[in-house]
Amino acid sequence: MRNRRLIERHGFTIVAVEADWPDAAAINRFVAHEATREVAEPAFTRFPTWMWRNTVIDGLVHRLGRHNARIADPAHRAGFYGLDISNLRASIAAVLGYLDEVDPEAARVARERYGCLTPWQSDPATYGRAVLTEGYRRCEEKVVAQLRALLEKRLDYEARDGASFLDAAQNARLVASAERYYRVMYYGGAESWNLRETHMFETLEHLMQARGPEAKAVVWAHNSHIGDARATEMGAVRGELNLGQLCRERWGDEAALIGFGTHAGTVAAASGWGCAMEVKTVRPSREGSYERICHDSGVRRFLLDLSRDRSLRDALAPVRLERFIGVIYWPETELMSHYADASLPRQFDAWMWFDETEALTPLGPEHAHAGAPDTCPFGL
Repeated sequence: MRNRRLIERHGFTIVAVEADWPDAAAINRFVAHEATREVAEPAFTRFPTWMWRNTVIDGLVHRLGRHNARIADPAHRAGFYGLDISNLRASIAAVLGYLDEVDPEAARVARERYGCLTPWQSDPATYGRAVLTEGYRRCEEKVVAQLRALLEKRLDYEARDGASFLDAAQNARLVASAERYYRVMYYGGAESWNLRETHMFETLEHLMQARGPEAKAVVWAHNSHIGDARATEMGAVRGELNLGQLCRERWGDEAALIGFGTHAGTVAAASGWGCAMEVKTVRPSREGSYERICHDSGVRRFLLDLSRDRSLRDALAPVRLERFIGVIYWPETELMSHYADASLPRQFDAWMWFDETEALTPLGPEHAHAGAPDTCPFGL
């Protein structure tokens, strides 16, 4: 409903999500009524599949499709885009597939350049260890050279099909960012997090530029990405920045950072990376946390306008515990693993409260016991 209002009444044309670009591109072609393309695997079939492959997103993309069917000019249709960095294999395939169609000789060169990444496409997290050897130290130069070569032919390629070029160029950027991301991730620390956040922000910037000066975007991501990191332990202690902070620095008051909170209910989450999804019970929020303050108000749903109500900002400004639940949830260690110090009014411009929430209903055969049957467009 919130997306529908922004798109139909307020002229938003970009729905950008914390998801991989090539997966979201398959959905975008569906909502834009473009021809489908052959892909190695359907969209959002890698962990965590339920994060975007669920009944809520399925309903959203079908509504986007119906909305766009009423818009004659493709330039004014709403699009569905991914900001994230993880699907290296699909991005390489997308760049090569595009160049095979528009410039076969350039495709041949690209295959040579991307060859150093071929062994790691399915398990890129092991790449950081491999680059310690001499044979892989030049891989960064090759993938950056491929991105540069693609962008140097921008005018020629865009003249043929601007939307297809945008997709190919962003996939080339993703490959370059992913190469560096998985290289630095091996060493740990803030650098890999910051690189991922910067990539998501730059992807959003490219989308805004591509859609023109009147472009408006709604971005869906976890609170840890949307809220300004400088108001949390992430920025104050660990030296991490994030998407929300970069948007504030770039667009100022034109960017509205909106967080979500809950007291109890259920959540679709796993017990470890790559583990099966479970419907887990959310523990009641801790005493002294922002969530407990909201719960103790006795109001089950509300919106706090933290950007305009000065007295409210002052009252909530002192640092308190805030809960962060993502695709991994460990109720038994919740205080250590899911709470962090934050200043809510400095972190967000607004805060949406739902006292009790329910787990998402996933799609697909792997969740047949818990969800609905797979439907188009996720079968593309």
